[in-house]
Amino acid sequence: MRRVNVVAAVLLAAGTITTPVSNAAPAAITETVYVESTTDSDADGVLDRIAADVMRPDTAERVPIVMEASPYYGLGAELASSTVPRGFKRWYDEYFVPRGYAVVEAEMQGTSRSTGCPTTGGPEDTASVRAVVDWLNGRAKAFYADGRPAVASWSTGNVGMLGVSYNGTLPNAAAAAGIPGVKTIVPIAAISSWYEYSRDQGIAYRGTHANNYPTYLANYVVSAAQKTRCQAVRDRLAREDGDETFDYTSFWKTRDYRQTAQNVSASVFVVHGQSDWNVKPSQFGRWWKELADRNVPRKIWLHRGGHLDPISFRQAEWQRVMWLWMDHWLKGVDNGIMREPMADVQKPDGSWEQHAAWPQPGTQDTTLYFGPASGGFAGSLTAAPGTGGTQRLGDNANLSESAMMANPEVSDSRRLVYVTAPLKQDARLSGEVRLTARVASNRPSTPLTALLVDYGPSTQAVLTDRSPLQLSTETCTRGDLRNRTGCARPPEVSVQAVTATLLTRGAIDAKNRSSLETSTPLPTNTTADVSWRLHARDALIPAGHRIGVVIVTNHGQYVATDTGANGISLTVSLGVSNVVLPIVGGAVIT
Repeated sequence: MRRVNVVAAVLLAAGTITTPVSNAAPAAITETVYVESTTDSDADGVLDRIAADVMRPDTAERVPIVMEASPYYGLGAELASSTVPRGFKRWYDEYFVPRGYAVVEAEMQGTSRSTGCPTTGGPEDTASVRAVVDWLNGRAKAFYADGRPAVASWSTGNVGMLGVSYNGTLPNAAAAAGIPGVKTIVPIAAISSWYEYSRDQGIAYRGTHANNYPTYLANYVVSAAQKTRCQAVRDRLAREDGDETFDYTSFWKTRDYRQTAQNVSASVFVVHGQSDWNVKPSQFGRWWKELADRNVPRKIWLHRGGHLDPISFRQAEWQRVMWLWMDHWLKGVDNGIMREPMADVQKPDGSWEQHAAWPQPGTQDTTLYFGPASGGFAGSLTAAPGTGGTQRLGDNANLSESAMMANPEVSDSRRLVYVTAPLKQDARLSGEVRLTARVASNRPSTPLTALLVDYGPSTQAVLTDRSPLQLSTETCTRGDLRNRTGCARPPEVSVQAVTATLLTRGAIDAKNRSSLETSTPLPTNTTADVSWRLHARDALIPAGHRIGVVIVTNHGQYVATDTGANGISLTVSLGVSNVVLPIVGGAVIT
């Protein structure tokens, strides 16, 4: 146990009701404990021990906890000592400890100094978090490195969990498990369904997702000390992950936190990038709907970037809101945070707007039907179904996504494109898009991807992403925040002139058209309706622009190539195939 000084925090603007912060530099106590879990995930006959670093005010008063659990603490870190706290690289300790909070950094099982084996979203992940929360509430045992018991007598037991990427996924897992003591979570760029992190509807995403992804990630985060003894666990993950079909099996159901959303009693503050194609937008959109259906107290920030932490692009406001949020949910302070608008949405130019809810109030489903060539375009989108007919779609022959969207006036069997007439007024998209195509294919395995496109002259801001490891391990000192380095380093932004802007996308293998749990081969050369969901999106489509839908097979930049669909040729029926858009105010065209 060590005592250190933490720099006093600066008070927020006058009028904000918060926990007072002393102008003196208060002392803090730091220590490392090893918490006994309820699982023996490495099957060595000993319950897993979960390492946790603690920094807390040196006070006789009991304090609540801001906690970040992670599998990444041992990666890229100095490992010279197994006993001295070596974390606290984020801004949380310097910001929250002077405000009367303890900050706890918990190392997921099988990573860094914790024993056990990582299982990529499995119940063992949740058990490692539960162990630490239970210890903070007097329900679990913990020890110092020398074997002495460690008791969290200083803790109120009220825990707020936050983090980015995997570090934000563990809070989702904890809330969905209903762990007593977890009062609020702040999942940033976080996973709510590991199936949907690895696959779209019946088909794997490209790259490492197509081949034993849970094993790959478990091998990436496991500590050197545990790597050999966890080989059997990694082998089991490979056997059970269902790569043979990419169906939604029991393996993935246990890693789908939305399945137990009814257990959520914590409040939830969701943050996600609308251009995050690592942890894709369905992860927040479908989780948010489950929370809304159950009236969970919640807020959401949707920013224009990708896999990012808001400390890097909206620092002052993020810290203000987090202080109020934690004070309200962990200390019971009536500071007005829940009377502020529920949703903050960043516009393409970088500015922000606030809304009373998300999807925005007044959002209605608007159905547009696929139609034949019209007005100089290869296909049309109309408010009323047309008279019918078909169009043929073949293999996209490795078309890039930009080529798929380009030149919608040109017929091309490698992609089908359908566009509306120019919009007479702005249309606000807010929510999840759904699409149904009536197809007849010459292959029982038929991978389909749909792109929703804004056709019209515009500028598009492209922001650099950061890897999960960067987001978790970048230094976050006062100097970083002041000088915009480390965690506060702003993403690079490049602005491009475009005539077609991707709004969202989504894919399905038609064998899963009836169920993600069971594959049913598509009957060849017989029509069947295939319905699928695209990722959630909030966007303004200006008047004068056109809304477009592009359909392709085997989109190799997005999903894994299905070799069973080589030589594919199918027809899409017009007049019945359609897209359903969540539009604020309803109809966009008449």
